Amino acid sequence: MSERVRKPEWLKISIGANERYTETKRIVESHCLHTICSSGRCPNLGECWGKGTATFMIAGAICTRACKFCNTLSGKPLPLDPEEPARVAESIRLMKLDHAVVTSVDRDDLEDLGAEHWAETIRCIKKENPNTTLEVLIPDFQGRKELVEKIIATAPDIISHNLETVRRMTPLVRSVATYDRSLEVIRMIHEGGITAKSGIMVGLGETPEEVEETMDDLRSCGCEVLTIGQYLQPSRKHFPVAEYVTPEQFARYQQTGKQKGFSIVESGPLVRSSYHAEKTYPQRVNKITFHIVSNV
Repeated sequence: MSERVRKPEWLKISIGANERYTETKRIVESHCLHTICSSGRCPNLGECWGKGTATFMIAGAICTRACKFCNTLSGKPLPLDPEEPARVAESIRLMKLDHAVVTSVDRDDLEDLGAEHWAETIRCIKKENPNTTLEVLIPDFQGRKELVEKIIATAPDIISHNLETVRRMTPLVRSVATYDRSLEVIRMIHEGGITAKSGIMVGLGETPEEVEETMDDLRSCGCEVLTIGQYLQPSRKHFPVAEYVTPEQFARYQQTGKQKGFSIVESGPLVRSSYHAEKTYPQRVNKITFHIVSNV
């Protein structure tokens, strides 16, 4: 068995608790909401919850896929909760949010793969919170154009779909999803007139040259916003970390991404898909944001 790579000092963080952390935790639990913050063991949980931000999952807590990097439960999901869209929208209203982010687990068990539930959630949020900007992080919907277009038709401000990794590593760590299908989903988003966003992890065994090729592929599909973060192995049963990428390399990736034409590049060891998502709309975001997100 190969020796595990030791975690460097720059990834060692403390999860503190303050009044805002406690209040965010209370709201999440009292509204029976699922958060990727907890299920995904996000390293930014302390920071985000401490500022009154959280990242929630819709369509349940169980994913039909089993990606080797992801800590979300996989298996047979429960039926969709028809009250969830209204409950999510009400939570955003109560927290007086300027920017919200929503995502979901994959629901390959459903005929429409959860697209209508997604659309209803977006409609409820926009109706209840007309002044809140909305970002959604969607699954690939198996590449079905009519389902992606259903999301586009609801007109969120940003639609994100994560490419997750470089082409060579995709079949090793992603379940069901393919590199080219994800690129096509991003192309559909861009051609639908919505700001397209994507994210990748590094430290899986890719090379800097492959990361730059991935940037080129994303830009060719119209992707405008990119996040790059360190892959952290959730447990010993998950794909092992090949390398802890240095902060200096993350800075180089950010510079390269800007040179390649991305309007926003968030690149750093602790960056995740929805981390600092409010920066896309800085002129409209106050100090309290609420991210409703899932894992893809």
